[in-house]
Amino acid sequence: MTTRALILTSSILGEHGQSNALAEHFRHEAAARDGLTLTVRDLVAEELPHLTQPELASWQAPADERSDEQRALAARSDDLIRELKEHDVVVLAVPMYNLGVPSQLKAWFDRVLRAGETFRYTENGPEGLVEGKRAVILTARGGQYAGTAMDSQTPHLKGMLGLIGITEVDVVFAEGLAMGEAHREAALTEAKQAIAGLVERL
Repeated sequence: MTTRALILTSSILGEHGQSNALAEHFRHEAAARDGLTLTVRDLVAEELPHLTQPELASWQAPADERSDEQRALAARSDDLIRELKEHDVVVLAVPMYNLGVPSQLKAWFDRVLRAGETFRYTENGPEGLVEGKRAVILTARGGQYAGTAMDSQTPHLKGMLGLIGITEVDVVFAEGLAMGEAHREAALTEAKQAIAGLVERL
């Protein structure tokens, strides 16, 4: 049985980004494992625009009544949701920018968190419609925030994934990367070991 993983990178630093390095290590480990296929989407190289009212309105218009412009706008979300549903695992490689996620990643979430498509509202609150998936978050940070009130990033990511029904989430932290060379190397080594273990279990 083949497991399909979708890797999303979002560092503006390209090959110099530490979260991208974690994603590359995931790819390296996955290449040595049978039955695991990868799709990689660089959300910086393939940058999505910020969500606008016309794009939102294109989703709400009946498909057979959309204008040409609305069909083109709706296709962004439709294609990303289709890609998400075609994979078993979503791997988010995420740097921390000002205690949050990159706007490029937020723009992706804005297209895949879509009422009526990936979640629905019920009398008991929202219900996720993306079933049978799991997620891996690979996060790189200059300071140390995990487990503190300043880590608004992790619950935000888990909350967005949970909204659409992805509640099985593993997080790999590479922290303190700006706190000296020794600390940086130790943190990256530990993170890469954790990634290897996750890939083995996928």
